[in-house]
Amino acid sequence: MSKKIYISGCGGMLGEAFYVQFHNDYELKCTDKDVNEKWLSFLDFRDFNAYKKDVMDFDPDYLFHLGAYTDLEFCELNIDDTYMTNALAVENAVYIANELNIPLLYISTAGIFDGKKEIYDDWDIPNPLGIYARSKYMGERFVVENAKRYLICRAGWMMGAGPKKDKKFIQKIMKQLKEGKKELHIVNDKDGTPTYTHDFAKTVKALLEKEYWGVYNCVCGGQTSRMEVAQELIKILKLDKKIKINEVTSEFFQNEYFAARPNSERLITKKLDLREVNYMHNWKVSLKEYIEKYYQDFL
Repeated sequence: MSKKIYISGCGGMLGEAFYVQFHNDYELKCTDKDVNEKWLSFLDFRDFNAYKKDVMDFDPDYLFHLGAYTDLEFCELNIDDTYMTNALAVENAVYIANELNIPLLYISTAGIFDGKKEIYDDWDIPNPLGIYARSKYMGERFVVENAKRYLICRAGWMMGAGPKKDKKFIQKIMKQLKEGKKELHIVNDKDGTPTYTHDFAKTVKALLEKEYWGVYNCVCGGQTSRMEVAQELIKILKLDKKIKINEVTSEFFQNEYFAARPNSERLITKKLDLREVNYMHNWKVSLKEYIEKYYQDFL
């Protein structure tokens, strides 16, 4: 009989990849407050009693807690709502997983570091800058300090799920191109590591099945920058002769993106490599796969 996984906050770009990568081998219950797929049912995980009842009724072997507010500006403007969603709801998940004595998966972020180092490994000590980063780090700490068995996987610059669910950097550029923009303004002072949702979900699956509990950086290979990602995207789309990229500093977008962001969010997957459980491809390979899979109309 298949093992069962309850996945909360499964309506976003990461949830789509988890559903695709897990549903053939496990019995899933996928929930979200935005029911945007036929395989989703409604749950607001901030409601502890409703969350607990729904998970208990399903009686899973694992609890995956995926959802969070990830828009940094929204988080700065909605502090209580952010802590409720990104920190207290994680505490709810820990209580439920511990009561059922099952492992918990929590998704953390490269954004919990302050960017003063060029590259961060799994053992570096976080120092979050803004409300989003702080709320995510508080969630991470609560899991580490209180969950009986857990997996914490830290993602970088997420990409996945295509235009319907991707609200991040790649989709923002794709949207501008679709609108017919011939010039893009891209920051030249932000470094990081892209993270393809399907590679991420495959890696989580391998860690889970080997029962390698703990905290892992879980990002694509290769260190890069916003500028380099944009250039590679334009190249994949064969638009490098038609689109002009203007280098700007973060100040150019300071009204739109006013939340504090680390200059470097570059992670390396030291623990995944040492454990030989790494399904994260080089970011250029994953970016190409992502575009070919989800943006066929552009190619």
